[in-house]
Amino acid sequence: MGYMFEVGFLGTRAPFFMDFVTLIVGLLPLLVGIAVGFARKRRYATHRLLQILIFWVSVLVVGYFEYGVRLIGGYERLSEGSGVSLLYIQGVLLLHILIAVVTLGIWSYTLLHARADYRRGTLPGLYSQLHKRAGRRTFMGIVLTSLSGIGVYLFLFVL
Repeated sequence: MGYMFEVGFLGTRAPFFMDFVTLIVGLLPLLVGIAVGFARKRRYATHRLLQILIFWVSVLVVGYFEYGVRLIGGYERLSEGSGVSLLYIQGVLLLHILIAVVTLGIWSYTLLHARADYRRGTLPGLYSQLHKRAGRRTFMGIVLTSLSGIGVYLFLFVL
């Protein structure tokens, strides 16, 4: 696992694992948007499969990220060399974590209820409008998580 801490591929001083995670977080809204596109085309089975796959890959990426941060010594260590104050980075990081945790909860809720509604035969159908609203909230949370995560990366390794 030593490769995790070698210099990454985005041209900053960030370690590989931070570049990898940031790339995935940056692409997440696009990937979820593609999955939503399948629902719009009434390809519900593909939509369902992609949403579940993207969700679980995201959970694994967060685990990989947390593992790397713990092994490297935490954010204080990662912030060494940044031109941004540690207090400011911690504030943005706290906001990012709050958004990400709330988004994970909304995304989980949406997936679990969609599965139950699908099994009951009410999705697509009776609960489609509720599902769309939950999906919009989830997508907005994913976009905000992505933007705030990229912001943390920029503060740690670029600015």
